[in-house]
Amino acid sequence: MFNRLFTAPAPGGTTPQPVRAGRLRRAALACACFGAVMLTGCAQPWQQFQPGEDQSTLITRLGAPRETYDLPNGSRRLMWPTQPMGETTTAADVDAAGKILSVRQVLQPNEFYRAEVGKWTRDDVLVNFGRPVETSYFPLMKREVWTYRYLEDNVWYMMFSFYFDNQGVLRTTQKSPDPLHDPDRRSLF
Repeated sequence: MFNRLFTAPAPGGTTPQPVRAGRLRRAALACACFGAVMLTGCAQPWQQFQPGEDQSTLITRLGAPRETYDLPNGSRRLMWPTQPMGETTTAADVDAAGKILSVRQVLQPNEFYRAEVGKWTRDDVLVNFGRPVETSYFPLMKREVWTYRYLEDNVWYMMFSFYFDNQGVLRTTQKSPDPLHDPDRRSLF
């Protein structure tokens, strides 16, 4: 069987000859092209837009934003969250003229780690990440907690929590496994 794959009958003879390297190269190139075409269809929503495009392209492809926030520089942030069960929020910054400045997925570690303890407030977290999936209050700690679901390294289902004091200032953050996706804890919820 192996020899059949890599040999071909000689013209006019019965002794098999090795398949030319050119055929293998063409087959490999065809496979690579096919793979590239297939991966193109896997682009995430935040990867489909270019800076400078009109915001109408966002709304045409993603629908009306579920959340909109004014930014200090006069631009706006439009958000398309998949919470409460999803792990992504597509955020687009749009200038005053309606042109796209940037589009990205904000529920990810490198975005969360931008939060500055002691400096950020509830409003900063809200504008950067949208509405949380869950809020709670711990009276003994005197902390309000906002929690977001996210996917770490495209593998681990996690929750990221922001802890605010009574003045609304961020005091600490925490990440933990998402119990919704923990098979050992599913019976708890």
